[in-house]
Formats: sequence, structure tokens, C-alpha cells
Amino acid sequence: MHSAQDADIHISVVAPVYNEELCVEEFLRRTDAALQALARPYEIVVVSDGSTDRTEALLRDGAHRYPALKAVLLARNVGQCSALYAGIQASMGRIVIVTDGDLQHRPEDIHLLVTRLEQGYQLVSGARANRSESKVLKLIPSRIANWLLRRVTGCEIRDMGGFKALDGTIARSLRLRPGHHRLLPALVHMRGGATSELTIECQPRFAGKSHYGIGRTFDVIFDILMLGFQSSFKARPLYLFGRIGVMLLLVDCIVMPWLLWEKFRDVFGMGESVPMGTRPPFLIAIMFFLAALFFLAMGFVLELLSDANNAIGGVRPYIVRETVCGAREKSQRSVP
Repeated sequence: MHSAQDADIHISVVAPVYNEELCVEEFLRRTDAALQALARPYEIVVVSDGSTDRTEALLRDGAHRYPALKAVLLARNVGQCSALYAGIQASMGRIVIVTDGDLQHRPEDIHLLVTRLEQGYQLVSGARANRSESKVLKLIPSRIANWLLRRVTGCEIRDMGGFKALDGTIARSLRLRPGHHRLLPALVHMRGGATSELTIECQPRFAGKSHYGIGRTFDVIFDILMLGFQSSFKARPLYLFGRIGVMLLLVDCIVMPWLLWEKFRDVFGMGESVPMGTRPPFLIAIMFFLAALFFLAMGFVLELLSDANNAIGGVRPYIVRETVCGAREKSQRSVP
């Protein structure tokens, strides 16, 4: 049960981290200072995604120095999206700020996102300017992915990943699947939420090295395909596979009568009949008919699986091993 004070938190900053021992102290210091400057009740939710270095020890120590810190320690490494999902679900703020723990997103820019969000939006995205990453490994694949997402979903946000501010209620209502952390603007847009974008400064990592390479590009492509499928056919597999099956059957309805006419036209005195059993159009028509049956069956099966997945949607893809709270969080939890 959440306490009464929980409801008074205005801003929750959520940051998933994995083996960021070189960044975590500086992240806490700068984020806490930036939030204090806003003069609103806040919390800092840092999720350790099964870190194996000193990250969790530093978070435990930070809980003594930063009263608003809530460190969520996951039982094992489950990936950035599931860690982000755990952090969002643990948050209490009316506004949720999603950021990285490597300080490529400046905590000092949080107020820009908050100000824009309060103008009537459900999500505000920070478009990263002056990115210092490799063009081949990150920038070009990122631009291609963002272009594809805009085309597929109709969401006009140019930079789908990274620094975000979301309405807290909407953020906690999202059921994020692996890979969805890169698609937050599109997900909110597809639900009818108003989205906006502003330019922010993107800095190099404070320390350490990136955990992602060019292999992530292939994951993004599959995520886009799945999102396009969901947005085009309203998460109803039968709509897609059923349409394909019906189109194949329509082709059969044109080809087979023609072949039958040519086979039996001598009966009507309209010329010499043509055998159809060995003709390529007949073989193609048979293949189309079998394919139509396959697509229709696939649509029904996927529809049933989709229903089953929605029915068990309450199962979360992570286990929280421990939650370490700062002094303010502890005092809030003690209130019945």
C-alpha cells in the first residue's frame, strides 16, 4: 500500500543502470541538485539491473546521503527495458522522468522537460543534439530507425529513445515488453496521448563504456515491425493474416473458373478442351489455396495466443530482490 506522502511526490526520476560504478555517484549528486532547484517533492529511482560491480554498494551508501533515493536491486540482469519497467512501476511521481545513468542526458535539463509536459502533453521527448557517438555504429542506424518508426506509427517524434518526461499515470499503465524502452513516444501516441519534443544537449558518457553495439540495430528493426503490426491492425493478428488469406482465395476464385472453363469448353462446343492437371496456373492455384488455409489458421492461432497473453499480462518480467530507500522514503513508508 502506498502512503499519503507517496501521492505528494511530483517528480520521479527513473534510471536503469548496469555496472555503472564510475557514474552512479556523480549521477546521484547532479540529479539531486537539479531536482532540489525545482523546489518540488521528488524521488530518484535507480534500478540496478543485476549489476556485478560496486554499483549496488554505492547505491546503499547513497541512500544515507540522499533522502529521496529509492534503489531497486533486481535479482538478475533482465535487460534495460525490464529494468526501466521495474523503475517506473516503483515510482510514485505525477511526472516520471526517464533517463540514463551514464549522464549523457544532463540532469540540469529536467526542468525543460517538466515545463513542456505541463503545457498539456502526456509525453515530452528530448531530441539529442551534438551526439558524439560513432556515425556508423550509432547515429546512422538511430536515424534510420527513428524514420521507420515515424512512418510506421505516425508519431512525429524525431528521437524516440533517450531522455523523456511522461505523465505518471500513463507511464505506470504501460506494459513494457523487451525493446519497448526505445518506443515510448510511439506507444503513448498509439494510445491517443499528446506528445511533444524539444532539443537537449547530449554529452559523452561521464565514465565507462557503452554496453550496446551495432547488433542492437537488428533488434530495433524487429521491434519496429512488431509495433507496425500492432498499430496497423490494432493488435489483432486475424486482421492481417485473414486479409492475406482472403486475397489468396480471391486469386483462386479467378484462376480456377478459367482453368475449368478451358477444360470443359468442348462440352459446350466452344473449342478444344485443355487439360488442367499439369498446367502451371493450376499448380499455382493449388499452392495459393493451401497458403490461404495456412494464413487463416495462423491468424486464428495467433488471435488465441494474443488473448492468452493479455489474460496473463499481470506477470512482470523481473524479480525485485531488495529495495534500498533513503531517509525520506523510509519515513514515507512508515506512515500507515
